[in-house]
Amino acid sequence: MEWIATPPGGPRRIRPPRRPRRYTGPPAYPAVPRWGFPLLAWRWPLALPLRAHADPMARAESTAGTAVATLWITAVVAALATFAEGWRYVLLLISRSHALPRTPLAISDALVSTTGMILWVLGVLCGVLVVVWGLRARAAAAARIGVRNARPDWQVVVGVLVPGLNLFVPGSVLAELEHSVLVAEGARKRGVRPFPTLRVRLWWAVWGATLLLGWLVFGWGLRGSVQALADGVVLHALNNALVTVLAVQTVMVIKYLMRLLAPLDPTELKHLRVRAVHAAPPPPRAARPTTAPR
Repeated sequence: MEWIATPPGGPRRIRPPRRPRRYTGPPAYPAVPRWGFPLLAWRWPLALPLRAHADPMARAESTAGTAVATLWITAVVAALATFAEGWRYVLLLISRSHALPRTPLAISDALVSTTGMILWVLGVLCGVLVVVWGLRARAAAAARIGVRNARPDWQVVVGVLVPGLNLFVPGSVLAELEHSVLVAEGARKRGVRPFPTLRVRLWWAVWGATLLLGWLVFGWGLRGSVQALADGVVLHALNNALVTVLAVQTVMVIKYLMRLLAPLDPTELKHLRVRAVHAAPPPPRAARPTTAPR
């Protein structure tokens, strides 16, 4: 006898492979599909809060990050400009008794002019970013404690731009912002007169010294004597050094205020682990049940 195994339902027919359909173009829809991703480049959530009704805290955080990065670049360029001015002054001292080669003079002139122009552009950009951050941080702090800022935004902008007023208004606005942040944190009481901390006072002093020295350098450049030109090199070097210190101080102040104003990100916190416990009372021990085996 011969046994033949067949699947249930009888033997299946082997169908010939289907030919792939010819491409006739992309699919067509009778209406605009409501599925899919928005037409935006990939980004972190709230990385570009461009809408008017965006969260003030998110707007302040995004502007603070851009301002800090630009300030660090400005500090590096200002330090390089300080070195360039110092090198030029050394060449002036050497030229009193010796003839200078052409190459060091060309390098010095190119370095001074290049760093000077870049520093002007970065200074304007940093000023815009820091002012925008200050306005957004004021709005976020006021919304957090439920008050309205007594000084409108246009007065802040005018106080930063007008010579003379910009010696006092930026520092007072920063002191008011710090006071609002400390009130939101519970470190100060409402109704108390704002008094800047040492960090803000130090920034205010460096800001005023940089402005005064900048005006002095501008006025000194109008003199045409040889000694005035040599002294102008020293003044430019001191001014660039103060710009470096001011950029670093501004970064520290922005980070200090944002740490108090913005909530902490749980993903950036360090995981702590208890390794030992000293001078702690022993934990209470539960009574042994009577039915437990000995």
